[in-house]
Amino acid sequence: MSTTMAITAAEVNKLRQMTGAGMMDCKKALTEANGDFDAAIDLLRKKGQKVAANRADRDAAEGLVLAKVTGDAKKGVLVSVNCETDFVAKNADFSAMADAIADIALKNMSADADSLKALPFGNGLTIAEKLTEQTGVIGEKIDVNYCQPIESEYVYAYNHPGNRVASLVGLNKSGHETVAKDVAMQVAAMGPIALDKSTTPQSVVEKELEIGKDLAIQEGKAPEMAEKIAQGRLNKFFKESTLLAQEFIKDNKMNVEQYVQKADKDLKVTGFKRHALGA
Repeated sequence: MSTTMAITAAEVNKLRQMTGAGMMDCKKALTEANGDFDAAIDLLRKKGQKVAANRADRDAAEGLVLAKVTGDAKKGVLVSVNCETDFVAKNADFSAMADAIADIALKNMSADADSLKALPFGNGLTIAEKLTEQTGVIGEKIDVNYCQPIESEYVYAYNHPGNRVASLVGLNKSGHETVAKDVAMQVAAMGPIALDKSTTPQSVVEKELEIGKDLAIQEGKAPEMAEKIAQGRLNKFFKESTLLAQEFIKDNKMNVEQYVQKADKDLKVTGFKRHALGA
């Protein structure tokens, strides 16, 4: 005569705390696994993997974007942990998981999302496996779709309220927190594509020149004149789209580079990162 092992509420709660899965899911898994926690966790993960596969084509455009820096403010990382709905993004457990993942990224200075997901999360799971597990628990696609590090003499992290956009800015000198914050807010608000003209990708330059030339020809300009007009439009593009040339949002009488130099003639922005949900 076969008997079913009685599962206590304490055991169910313990598994729930370990996995974040629902009470009934935990009870069912423990019953099926005859009280073996490892086997129950495997059952829950298998459920998660199945849900993850079913939702692989879903758009995870909500979530949290987090910028963090090390205690010495010389290194920073920007991470986006994504889900499908704003409701899940505001959940305390999701927020705690995203924060833990960002901490791991910072500790390892992960170069991209794929290398981050290969790292250990805890409880014998990699971050990728934890995301799969939570996909099963929550019933939404959960993923990390962005991770970028930055290093400099001084790095500032700006997290815009709501955590839908964040930025990192590197300076060549410490002691200028207000300047760093202002520039990081500029990056978050204005979304520059590069630091300056010289660091703008050549493919972007060529595309802007081609667009400018085509527009000029459509306006009836001769080809040689269209080339000059396209160059003028490119210069306007640099002014609007590269960080140091942009008008400073707090004082449009100067650009960002002039603002930084006004604070300290030897101060320079060495780099930046920015990410927004849905980008």
